[in-house]
Amino acid sequence: MTVQDNLEQIQEQIKEACLRTNRNPQDIHIVAVTKYVSIERAQEAVKAGIKHVGENRDQGFSAKYDAIGDRAQWHFIGTLQSRKVKNIIDKVDYIHSLDRLSLAKEIHGRADGTVKCFVQVNASAEESKHGLSTEEVISFIKELEPYSNIEVVGLMTMAPFTEDEELIRLCFRTLKKLQHDVQALNLTYAPCTELSMGMSNDFEIAVEEGATFIRLGTILVGKEF
Repeated sequence: MTVQDNLEQIQEQIKEACLRTNRNPQDIHIVAVTKYVSIERAQEAVKAGIKHVGENRDQGFSAKYDAIGDRAQWHFIGTLQSRKVKNIIDKVDYIHSLDRLSLAKEIHGRADGTVKCFVQVNASAEESKHGLSTEEVISFIKELEPYSNIEVVGLMTMAPFTEDEELIRLCFRTLKKLQHDVQALNLTYAPCTELSMGMSNDFEIAVEEGATFIRLGTILVGKEF
């Protein structure tokens, strides 16, 4: 299947999920997760109309950025080591994995301007997952005030990998409630208007529960290596 074919099918599924929940499909942004595919396949995605590309390793990020450049907006979606910030900071548009002050300090110190960041939340409370606990989120965001190069545009989470739809839905609803709690703080540096949640196996549920960015790899671009 071509990326174009996959994208058209996904867009139809998004449209149907939006109809079920009275949402506008234009509010849903697809991030093509290209970590398992070649530069050529990533280029095919952009040619098909994808405007957002995500990588989770600095080497893969840099290689694909060099090939595609500003034809896409760039998302770093994996765990980001502070020492690797310098490798991506002048190329990245969004960072989805802000979860500690040491990383915030590094981003702030190396960025030339404002970086849009998602605070990563372990909304499912799984030991194997990265991110802040739900109880830590508000205090963490308050501590980000001195870092003027960081804008908390939203929250990010990963649901459990399960066929239990209610468990997945609960995770996404937890993040949505947290979003409301952050917005209630009225912090200029943390508008928190976005939710990054939903992957190939659960993006329709995520859309129904309020996702604005969905991160799609296998279902969109496939898996080559």
